[in-house]
This record gives sequence, C-alpha cells and structure tokens, in this order.
Amino acid sequence: MAKSREVKQEPPHIKIMKKLELVDYEPGSDPGNLRFYPKGRLIKSLLEQWVTQKTLEYGAVEVETPVMYDYEHPSLKSYMHRFPARQYVVNTPNKKTFLRFSACFGQFLIAHDSTISYKHLPLKLYELTRYSFRAEQSGELAGLRRLRAFTMPDCHCLVKDLEQLKEEMKTRLELSKSVLSSIGFVLPNDFEMGVRITKDFFEKNKDFVLSLIKIFGKPVLLEMWEEKFFYFVLKYELNFVDNLGKAAALSTDQVDVENAERYGIKYTDKDGKNKFPIILHLSPSGAIERVMYALLEKAYSEEKQGKLPILPLWLSPTQVRIVPVSIEKHFKAAEELATRFEKENIRADIDDNVETINKRVRNAELEWVPIVLVVGDKEAKGEKLTVRTRESKQQKQMTEKELIKEIKEQIKGMPFRSIPLPRLLSKRPTFVG
Repeated sequence: MAKSREVKQEPPHIKIMKKLELVDYEPGSDPGNLRFYPKGRLIKSLLEQWVTQKTLEYGAVEVETPVMYDYEHPSLKSYMHRFPARQYVVNTPNKKTFLRFSACFGQFLIAHDSTISYKHLPLKLYELTRYSFRAEQSGELAGLRRLRAFTMPDCHCLVKDLEQLKEEMKTRLELSKSVLSSIGFVLPNDFEMGVRITKDFFEKNKDFVLSLIKIFGKPVLLEMWEEKFFYFVLKYELNFVDNLGKAAALSTDQVDVENAERYGIKYTDKDGKNKFPIILHLSPSGAIERVMYALLEKAYSEEKQGKLPILPLWLSPTQVRIVPVSIEKHFKAAEELATRFEKENIRADIDDNVETINKRVRNAELEWVPIVLVVGDKEAKGEKLTVRTRESKQQKQMTEKELIKEIKEQIKGMPFRSIPLPRLLSKRPTFVG
C-alpha cells in the first residue's frame, strides 16, 4: 500500500547471502548487477531448472529471444510508452537499441510472424530470460530483492475469448502456487496477494475475481481503478513481505487487452475471420534472484522465532557433510561414503581440515549444512551412522541405506546438480573474506 521502493535499511538477507558465500555485489559493474559464487550459482540453476520444468509441464513451448531491440520499432516504441520501465539504451554500429526488461518483445514478435488458428489456442510461449534489464534508481536496489539485471521466467498465453481466459488464468494461479510451494514456501501463509483491476472489469467479472481469491486461500488487497491505466485490466501479484515490512512481488499474471492489436498478433477463428487474442502475462515464480531473496528472508524470520535457519534440502549446496574423527584413520571410509552418496545423486563433501571435531561440526552449522555425519571407528566398520539433522536439532542412529532413503524421499522429483565445489574442504578457496 505504501508504494515505496526506497531502501532505508539493509535487508537481513544481504548479510546472509555473503556469509554463506552465495552472492555478492560486483563493484566492477553497474549497481544492481551481482556476482554469484559456486554455491549461489548452484541454487540459482536448480531454481531455473525447476520453474522451467513446471512451466513446460503446464503446456508451454520454450523459445529464446534477443536481449536488445530497435528503439524506433513502432510497436516496441508504443509499448514502452505504455509501460514506463527504465530502459538501458545501447547504441550499436547500426541503430539505437534498448535492453529488454521482459520477454514480451521477443515473444510478441514471434506471435506476430506466426500463422495461428483458433485450434491452436490457448497458445503458451515461454522463455527464462537471462537477463532482463531495468535501470532502477540506486536508492531502490537492495541485494537480491531489486536488481538492474535479473532472470525472469516469462510465459505469455494467447486466448481467444473471456471464457478461455478465465479457465487459463485459474490454471496458471494453481501453477504458481505449485511452483512456490514445491520450492520451499508455505502457501498462502508466506504471501499476500495484491489485485489491481479496472472497475468495469471487476463489475462484469466479480465471480471470476472471487474464484481467484478462493484459489489463493485468504483475503487479498484489491486496488480498483476507475479506468485502464496500463495495458491490462486485471493483474495479480503474490507478494512476499520481508523482515523490514517491504513487499516484493514473486508470481504474477496479467490480462492484456492492448498488445495483440499493437503488435498485429492475430488468429483465424472458426468463421475464417482474423481476430485479436487476449494475452496473459505470467511469471510462475517471479525473478529467480527474488525467489532466493525470499528464501533467505524466510530463514532469517524463522531464526528470530527460535528455529535454526535452513534452506530446503534440494537447494542446499552441501546436503551431507562428512567429518572424519581422524584424518589419517578415517579419511578413506569418509571418502568411500561420500562416493556412495554421490552415486545416489546426493551432494556430499568431507571436512578434512586439521581442526577439532567440535570446530568442524560447528563450521557445518555456520554453513547451514542440513545433515552432518561424524565418521569414527564404528562408522568406518560399516555400523550405523550418527546423523545430526539441522532442521530437527536431533542426533539419531541410522543405517546408510535408511539415511539415503530418507533424503531421497525429501528431494523426490526435484532437479539435481553435483556439488559445486571440490569435495574436500581443504581444497576450497574462501570467496568472501
């Protein structure tokens, strides 16, 4: 409601992203452009894979489009005036261009050049933009929450009429809920839904709007306009409210009633006539960087409530930390154990530093490692493992087989990438001093 983007205090996630060696500011670039260290790149990549997978399962077809466009292109120029984002202007040897702030431009130009029948609708085009660019004011930039270069999953859907629009938009809201909940959020508790709508569209489609609110699951903030202000007549956002009380939109969808005509996007109807579709603009998760921001802010909030901060297991750079009691006596057993975990698509590493057991276990806690195994004589002989679980704060005895089964149940169906750094901690550089 405050509609203020200005940053007056550093959000907690900034210290966390640096401490965990995930992300940092890049002093050699423009503000709002970040560097991702190996652990942060792993998390970002897994999120990119997951959102893309879910969107393709929904029925979207994936495309790739340029990052820069002709500043004087008539359709693009008209659109920019209706959507006053802050463009980066780039002068090439041939023309004046601007860097895209969404995938709209490329997908709309593809749709303009396509031959589309009513039989093809709803037609869903998807791109994960790496990157989209917005020249935000420096006072608005805040870690992972608001950037000038960001990764945006963008899915446009062409629909033929209002009824198809309603069914599709409800399906897409369910998709957004599914994406966010599977990432590690609790729906609807972790979010507040905002709806912007024109008075005319609301009065004619009140039952539909209420059905969207029912799908979300709790009351929403509704902002009603007397007349159409942008190109859409309805837009919802699933907002994450952070520890400073700032709201940041993640998932969003919009009902666009202008751009089909602006870009000359047409489909042939049953009667053989060309008609303009309605366009829906969906980001199932919001910017990937902003998803990371929300996860870190959520962890900080839980820490304030007395819980240990943690990332979802499928996103944890190290899922299992193995700590040999004696480097000389137990290292081989630890290495063999790590290899068996990796064969099961579980990220395991070994703390082989010459430090006390307590210090190495403490280091794992500081890194938010979810599972820690101390390997001594009995573990080296193949007996039960002593498993320290961060989330439950418990220590229990389990067989290797039982532990692998428990981990795989928790990460079932989620994408996997190998550990992003050398297996041995002694071989790793320090990225943030």
